Amino acid sequence: MFSLGQCNSMMNGDTNKNEDIDSELSRRMRSIYARSPVATFGPKAHMVKVPKSQIMHVTDPSSQKLTWQEPPLSVLIIKKISDEQVLEHFKELATWLSQEKHMIVHVEASVLQDPGITEDELFSKIKNNLSSFTEGTYSQVLPFSSDTELGGDGTLLYASSLFQEGSVPPVMAFHLGSLGFLTPFDFANFRDSVTNVLEGEAPIMLRSRLKCSIATDEAGSSPEESDDSDSGVCILSRKENILPPQIICRRQVLNEVVIDRGPAPYLSHLDLYLDGRPITSVQGDGLIVSTPTGSTAYAAAAGGAMCHPNVPAILITPICPHSLSFRPIVIPAGVELKVMVPVDARSTAWASFDGRNRQEIQKGWSVKITTSIYPVASICRDDQISDWFDSLAECLHWNVRHRQGVRRQKTKDIAEK
Repeated sequence: MFSLGQCNSMMNGDTNKNEDIDSELSRRMRSIYARSPVATFGPKAHMVKVPKSQIMHVTDPSSQKLTWQEPPLSVLIIKKISDEQVLEHFKELATWLSQEKHMIVHVEASVLQDPGITEDELFSKIKNNLSSFTEGTYSQVLPFSSDTELGGDGTLLYASSLFQEGSVPPVMAFHLGSLGFLTPFDFANFRDSVTNVLEGEAPIMLRSRLKCSIATDEAGSSPEESDDSDSGVCILSRKENILPPQIICRRQVLNEVVIDRGPAPYLSHLDLYLDGRPITSVQGDGLIVSTPTGSTAYAAAAGGAMCHPNVPAILITPICPHSLSFRPIVIPAGVELKVMVPVDARSTAWASFDGRNRQEIQKGWSVKITTSIYPVASICRDDQISDWFDSLAECLHWNVRHRQGVRRQKTKDIAEK
């Protein structure tokens, strides 16, 4: 058994001296300690450095604070599309950031095409100063120092999906949607909130993401794209020629990867591997592999545990399993999960990433999932603990109940009236 210092020296020491280290030990080391997330977010933001004497694998959430190498000059505003209630807030925020804070404001081109903006002559001057981009076409050299999100939880997931390569700028999310579990800020006092973030060390919550890839089977059936315009789904069919395994899809997700039976009437059949070792076979409606952030979403509805985002973990939740003993489990962050559709399965499976980009998984294909080194730095309203429990109480009404004596007295008063 090795001490922590010995383990670190083996992992970080001379490569030539460690070529004979057992691969199983290496896998176990990755499983326990996971990969260290990149502590920079965009071109200018980074976490406050902790003295070397205080370095820990599991950090105190209260020590996670955001600072700036230099004052941020640009900001990306993600607005909920086709929402008239958000439109006026967007105009107010964009005007304030552009004129008073003298920042370069980036927005999606589709936002500027909204009739409420194109027909507003008073906003035309501000509109001409905005920088626009189209999803999937902007440079991977991110020009955004920070990210401001106007909408609900779905809008935040969309903002995360824009950054598939490299670090994600810190996100400040204002609650303008229906639920608002991930959006702690109230827009009414946005000036003070944004100013405090730009000027000081703001508390942040590092929301881990999952790095996912879909690969063909070892027999090498090559995917061929076909466009189904009616369903809006990209379908991959198999060619006759045999090719080596190849990656056909890569995604980074903030909430979860869902692998289910899709339109098939049969139970889904999935083989689950952990760091290359077979763990179990899954039969049921499907499987949810989620981050701690996603544990309060679909996974919670399917009976999974709710996990604080600062816990380094991956959650596996079955969807209506055929075996009643198949309970949700939590595994260490950093392990590599592989979910494979067996070649003898009765039907194919389907995967979706944060509720988007639905993809069919052919027999023999697999989905590999592990913790991404690029988390989402979500700026907190109060702190990492209070924000999460406030969301549990306000949005999910977690453990809300009437005290028996109070409930009985209220019932009695109503009866007397």
